[in-house]
Amino acid sequence: MYDILNDNMCRRICSHETERNKTMSNEQKQPQLSPAYEQAYKKVIDAIDEVEKVVVGKRSEIVMLMTAMLAGTHVLIEDVPGTGKTTLAAALAKVTGLTFKRAQFTPDVMASDITGFNIYNRQKEQFEFREGLVMCNLLLADEINRASPKTQSALLEAMEENKVTVDGTTYRVPDPFMVIATQNPTGYVGTYPLPEAQLDRFALKLHMGYPSAAEEIRIIKARRGNNPLDEVSAKLTVDQVRETRQLVSDVMIDDALYKYMVDLICATRRHGALALGASPRATVALMHLSQAFAFIRGRDYVLPDDIAAVFRGAIGHRLLLKQEAKLARNTPDEILGEILRATEVPYQGKR
Repeated sequence: MYDILNDNMCRRICSHETERNKTMSNEQKQPQLSPAYEQAYKKVIDAIDEVEKVVVGKRSEIVMLMTAMLAGTHVLIEDVPGTGKTTLAAALAKVTGLTFKRAQFTPDVMASDITGFNIYNRQKEQFEFREGLVMCNLLLADEINRASPKTQSALLEAMEENKVTVDGTTYRVPDPFMVIATQNPTGYVGTYPLPEAQLDRFALKLHMGYPSAAEEIRIIKARRGNNPLDEVSAKLTVDQVRETRQLVSDVMIDDALYKYMVDLICATRRHGALALGASPRATVALMHLSQAFAFIRGRDYVLPDDIAAVFRGAIGHRLLLKQEAKLARNTPDEILGEILRATEVPYQGKR
C-alpha cells in the first residue's frame, strides 16, 4: 500500500475520518483524545472548509498550506499567474484571524521596505522606528524572484529567527509569523532566481495547477457579483493558532519513524541522479510537517503515511539534479517517488 504514495493522500481528510487503530491490533483501542485536541481539530477542519469556499477544487493544496502553518514553517507557491495563489493566502489569513500584508516584489523594492527603517522626528528630536512589511502574522511575498538578492535576503532573518535587525537594534516579529512566497515559473526576464540557501528556508513548495472545467464554472458563477473572499468568516483566532501549534508539537513520533525520516533524507544524498541531496534542515521540516499533517488527520501520533504524504512537497525543491539526469528528463518528483518505494517502511505487515 505504501508503493502508491501521491498527492491524493491529502484528499483523504475530506471525509474527516481518522485512522486511530491503524498500527494496533483489533483488540487494542486508541486512547480518548483530550477535549482540547478534539476542539482544536474541529476548528482547523472548519477553517479548511471555509477556505475551500473561495479556492475551489484545491482542497489538497489548502490542507498542505494549513499543515505548514500549524508546523510553524514557510511556503513557496510556484505557478502561472491567475491560478489563485494570492486568493489562497488571503483566505487563509482571514479564516485564521491573522494580520495579513502583501508585498508585490519588484526590482526597486528595498530591504528596508521589508524589515523597517528609522526616520528622524524633528519635533521629538529623535529617531523613530517605522515597521516594515514583516511586522504581521502572515506575509505574502508576491513574485519574490523579481526582487533583488539584497531584498530577498532581508526576509531570511525574519523567516529563520523570527526577528529583524535595523541599525543594530533587534525587533521581534509577531507570533505566529508565516511567509507565503510566490513565483511565476514561466517569466524569467528581469528576475533573480532564489539560490539554494534561500529555497532551503521554505519548508514546503506547492503548485496550484489549473482547475477542472466543472470547477472553473463554479468559480466564474461565484464571482458574478461580490468577491467570495468578502464572505469568508474567521474560524480561529491568533491565540487559538498559537495553542494549536503547541498541540501539534506534542504529536507523538515513534523512534522507528525518526529512523524512517532520516533514511529517506539520506537516500537523497546517495542517489546517483542527484548532485545535491536534502540537508538536516529538511529533516527537521519533514518532522514538523508530519506532525501537523497527522493532527489534521485527527491523530495525536504520526504514521508512515503522514511522512510520505508531505515528503515530495517538503524535499523536492531542495534537490539539484545532475546534468545527465536533466538530459534524461528526470524530475525530483520521480526520484523522490523512487526513494519512497525503495525505503523500508516501519510497521509494514504489523498490526
